[in-house]
Amino acid sequence: MESKTYNIYYDEESDFLEVFFGEPSESYAEEVEPGIFVRRDDQTDKVTSINILSYKKRADVLRSLLKKINLRLPINIELE
Repeated sequence: MESKTYNIYYDEESDFLEVFFGEPSESYAEEVEPGIFVRRDDQTDKVTSINILSYKKRADVLRSLLKKINLRLPINIELE
């Protein structure tokens, strides 16, 4: 991915994680697994964000999903 801009939002109360890549754009979402959504740019089809419900139960999913779509984050995200 060309962009080096990452924004991470986590809501502890609802255990919802969202990772944004690059600048916001018009996009659509697809549920790739139950409770896991990937948003893609309408024009380029590039991934714009990943959304994970019940993140604490699925923390390992983020790493494998990023690998599958060929994206990397410069940090590890771990919640206790």
